[in-house]
Amino acid sequence: MADPAVSSGASLNAGGRGSKAATSPAENYYLARRRTLQVVVSALLTECGFESAEKAAVETLTEMMQSYITEIGRCAKAYCEHTARSVPTLPDTVVTLIEMGFNVDTLPVYAKRSQRMVITAPPVTNAPVTPKSLSAGQKRTHPPHIPAHFPEFPDPHSYIKTPTFREPVSDYQVVREKAATQRRDVERALTRFMAKTGETQSLFKDDISAFPLIAARPSTIPYLSALLPSELELQTLEETDSSEQDDQTDSENTTGNITDDPGADKENSMLPPSGVVPSAKTSEDNVIDNPYLRPVKKPKVRRKK
Repeated sequence: MADPAVSSGASLNAGGRGSKAATSPAENYYLARRRTLQVVVSALLTECGFESAEKAAVETLTEMMQSYITEIGRCAKAYCEHTARSVPTLPDTVVTLIEMGFNVDTLPVYAKRSQRMVITAPPVTNAPVTPKSLSAGQKRTHPPHIPAHFPEFPDPHSYIKTPTFREPVSDYQVVREKAATQRRDVERALTRFMAKTGETQSLFKDDISAFPLIAARPSTIPYLSALLPSELELQTLEETDSSEQDDQTDSENTTGNITDDPGADKENSMLPPSGVVPSAKTSEDNVIDNPYLRPVKKPKVRRKK
């Protein structure tokens, strides 16, 4: 095991780093790797006979080891890609160590040393997940004439047409639910508006603004609103009356235009001296305003011509 002083220095350093805001998974992943390297550096210092180490010295040695391992991986990947491969192998690593001036023959002896310290395996940390890009369509695989170690095709959205508009929702159930939701929201907004602008009543005397209710307006004749028609009913009645009057005037005009009747002279001779025909219709002054008290009108039957 590593020296307590060295381990405490490494742990203090790691704790100082961990106190910073490391919220993303990538930062947590790199922080775990850095702590593992600090433990390895502390174990190597203990094997060399050191009893304690300063925090700055441990940090410097950790940075040097990290740079050395990174350079080995970079050179091994370069040799691997130079031979048209994608995964480095042991010969690539050996060539890299020789290129960097390391004696490869001393590795087996160093690995079998007697004072070697065994370090417990670090906790398994998940690698940072790279966010997925926009996906559209299905990825193409390599044709038979392209080797499998070649890079994959890019995402389909980079070279195909991707529609950005949404199709209108035509489902009956969805449309009805949306209409009901909008109607409920409008009613709720109108209720709140009336509660804020008009007189309100509260369920609790202590807190008036807790549950405001629209105050009911007292009426001397409560059944009057049930007898009187609404504005919509009045409008429809006026439209029907006007249409009936237009039909009647049209029929009178058509009968008045007929002058070839041989009995027309007899009718003209029977007119009163004033020349005014008495009308059977009541005057406008005698019309009752309440539609529920008007005389019943029979529907007009139109004959097909």
